[in-house]
Amino acid sequence: MPVHQRPFLALGLRLAAALAMSSLYMLVKLVHQMGVSLPEIMFWRQAGALPLLALWVALRGQWWQLKTTRLKSHGTRSLMGMVGMLANFGATILLPLAVATILGFTTPMFAVVLSALFLKEKPGRWRWLAVALGFAGVLVIARPGAMPISPIGALVGLCSGFMVAVVSIQLRDMGRTETPLSVVFYFSLAGTLLMLPTLPFTMTHHTPLQWAMILAMGSIGTLAQLLLTAALRYGPVSTVVVMDYSSLIWTTLYGWLVFHQMPPASTWLGAPLVVAAGLVIVWRERVRARAAVMPPE
Repeated sequence: MPVHQRPFLALGLRLAAALAMSSLYMLVKLVHQMGVSLPEIMFWRQAGALPLLALWVALRGQWWQLKTTRLKSHGTRSLMGMVGMLANFGATILLPLAVATILGFTTPMFAVVLSALFLKEKPGRWRWLAVALGFAGVLVIARPGAMPISPIGALVGLCSGFMVAVVSIQLRDMGRTETPLSVVFYFSLAGTLLMLPTLPFTMTHHTPLQWAMILAMGSIGTLAQLLLTAALRYGPVSTVVVMDYSSLIWTTLYGWLVFHQMPPASTWLGAPLVVAAGLVIVWRERVRARAAVMPPE
């Protein structure tokens, strides 16, 4: 097994990342309800990470970890990442936390579609069946016409699932040559620069409590990004993504305890379909990976 392939470490890192991301989304929703606009939230989420990362590198004397020869790849990843962040945070604000989380579980389905369209892979009937099953679950949750949840929120949630699929593929490729610290640092730097011009139009006066929540959001978001990137460095997407389903537990609890908000009944009918679809795709990916490394008879 290659040195960088450590499956149990990858699973543990992804599990911790799921908890950190759930906590981040809870803080985003809470900070927005306290009067902070989405563009400003995105700015502070990225800008707040820079001093933390710089302090970490300085204390450990590991500036070499920020060296890179792939600035173009970092730029593309950062642009896609910011679009994904906009969709993730938008869905979090517009929908109950658990519903936004479940729609984010469409990532494996989008990954199948992307691999078929752009990588010219042949997914096979099991994975196509999983895609159909997953999107049927989305229709049950959204219930077009019945409007149990915001239709715009549902669309944004699906967009977030798509963008996570795109970014996960990028991170997996970059993890072969880049350190997790460099990936997160350049993403934070690019995101800060992209959102800086919006501040004169969106920033307002904040209370000490709001600043404390913004600081917590930046810190937890930085930790989540480091964990996500490190997990993809030590294990393939098809292995670690199964840990993401644990986030449904945390977001349901946060929605209940913090926002006194539970998802509509249709969520619990559609969620098993979406989760089952993701698990089928993960299973088929593992089968294919094992077949690829088996010696010929």
